[in-house]
Amino acid sequence: MAPTPIDENRFRETANRPARPGGVMVLLYPKNGELYLPLMKRPGYNGAHGGQVSFPGGKAEKQDSNLIETALRETEEEIGVRAKEVSVIGQLSELFIIASNFKVLPTVGVIDYTPKFIPDPYEVEAVLEVPISQFYDMNKRGVEEMRFGKYVIQSPYFNVGGHLVWGATAMMLSELLAVIDDVERDLLTF
Repeated sequence: MAPTPIDENRFRETANRPARPGGVMVLLYPKNGELYLPLMKRPGYNGAHGGQVSFPGGKAEKQDSNLIETALRETEEEIGVRAKEVSVIGQLSELFIIASNFKVLPTVGVIDYTPKFIPDPYEVEAVLEVPISQFYDMNKRGVEEMRFGKYVIQSPYFNVGGHLVWGATAMMLSELLAVIDDVERDLLTF
């Protein structure tokens, strides 16, 4: 699900600046007999990620002892799921996001109930509750040319209720699906 830059040289310009650390939460929970995760639609604004769909998360703050704490804090602030109720089960691969110059660590956490989300109206336009099974539907995937700022990319995406989930979030989702597939295969061999 990695985007392909149309002009590689423009992308290389940005890669020379030191990246800011950030953390996001891939929160898994049960709903309707399935495994779900929340995504956020960010409000439209003049920033690198305005109007996009993402995991809850953001930049590391001084009070965060590590990027797992960043992901937990941001999840509580943005969608109202209390950090102390989330059990952290691992991390996905750290990922550099060129558009905003962040190096992000995705943390995977679980809760054993369906949460009542309380979105921060400043940071979250909507919470999208998505069953994991939807990401396996090949009819909900595609590739589209996308423009943001000076960048033009061919970006694979997941279509989630008419919202395109692309870039770093799509790459993290793709890795999550690969991990789930590996776990399921391992369970079948016992």
